[in-house]
Amino acid sequence: MGRQLVPLTLDNLSDLPSPCRRCVFWELDPVSGEQAAKDGQTEAEKEAWLSSVLLDWGSCGRVVSVDGKPVGFVLYAPPAYVARSTAFPTGPVSPDAVQLMTASLLPEYQGQGLGRVMVQTVAKDVLRRNFKAIEAIADARWREPGCLLPAEHLRAVGFKTVRAHPRYPRLRLDLRSTLSWKADVERALDQLLGAVQKDHPVLRPL
Repeated sequence: MGRQLVPLTLDNLSDLPSPCRRCVFWELDPVSGEQAAKDGQTEAEKEAWLSSVLLDWGSCGRVVSVDGKPVGFVLYAPPAYVARSTAFPTGPVSPDAVQLMTASLLPEYQGQGLGRVMVQTVAKDVLRRNFKAIEAIADARWREPGCLLPAEHLRAVGFKTVRAHPRYPRLRLDLRSTLSWKADVERALDQLLGAVQKDHPVLRPL
């Protein structure tokens, strides 16, 4: 099996599942996001956001392919680039951390260690840029795939609560702990990355 993880760019943005490539849930504040949806401009806004982050900060995502077929992705950025996070009662993330915005892995490719590789790749990239942790605003009442990742699954792979909330806790992963994984953590990663499916809504109100 030939697998490859490449930085997300404008050239391979189309490799993301259709709703994800035009989803601006995290990229825009709620008002701007709703307006973009009404105007049919979410795809253009997604491209503009990605272009801006690439120019200012550099790579903010990874696309994973198996035998040339895109099967998953992960998106992350410092808090200054994640406008939606300020709308949450537990946001934004800490200044020494990068926010894990969303991630996905097709069900048929889970259980092959790809989740571990994806998270390790992100961790090494973030460490190289002198950040200490990855944080995420999660959904503690997660019931179905969407733009927020389930808090329970994040905790299963080592995230710890840094700001509690009954619905939207903020969780943190010390990057030093991502360099090696046990088998049970790999299984939890597969479940975590499978929590976002390709038919999730473009926008979900708080």
